[in-house]
Amino acid sequence: MNCTLLCDGSSDRMLIPCIKWLLVENYPNLPFNFEYADIRQITNKSHKSLASKICLALEYYPCDILFIQRDTEKESYEKRLKEIKTSISKADCELPKIIPVIPKKMSEAWLLINELAVRVAAGNMNGKVKLKLPSIKKLESLADPKENLKTLLKEASELNKRRLKNFNSHFAIHWLAEIIDDYSKLRQLSAFQSLESEIKKLKLK
Repeated sequence: MNCTLLCDGSSDRMLIPCIKWLLVENYPNLPFNFEYADIRQITNKSHKSLASKICLALEYYPCDILFIQRDTEKESYEKRLKEIKTSISKADCELPKIIPVIPKKMSEAWLLINELAVRVAAGNMNGKVKLKLPSIKKLESLADPKENLKTLLKEASELNKRRLKNFNSHFAIHWLAEIIDDYSKLRQLSAFQSLESEIKKLKLK
């Protein structure tokens, strides 16, 4: 099955390993190919709306399943979902199966679940500094998950101030998403539950 992720920004492609994990969990006998719809270089004023971006993504990254990601940020889950559904109805192109992906606050919240993986992504697997990962139930209420994650990665690296200036948080975050091999803890979160529910409704064979 060919899958494409259309997201708010390039950093949100970190969700691909997480979504792929869910697909494999629910359809273990199906192979999945995943692409990130990088349409930044081909968008212009006529492609500002989400409906236009959906069609553009499908033109350049045709797929069987299109995942559309929007963080809630300051809005409600329900409002973001309505925005996606409205855009789908306005899209002037042939549509595949579509799944909304709406992490509450920011996508980075879904990576704050594995202490060892954080240490590995920070390049210091055997580090001893104590890391304070938020409890799973508090992930959806964090004020700024991205900053939380960056801070944890830097702490886990145990680098001094001079070397910390060259620490690549962006790379570490994407590497962390790949390292995590079990996202089942996120099943405690309402947004993740909604995503899995939609994936189950696909009833793929």
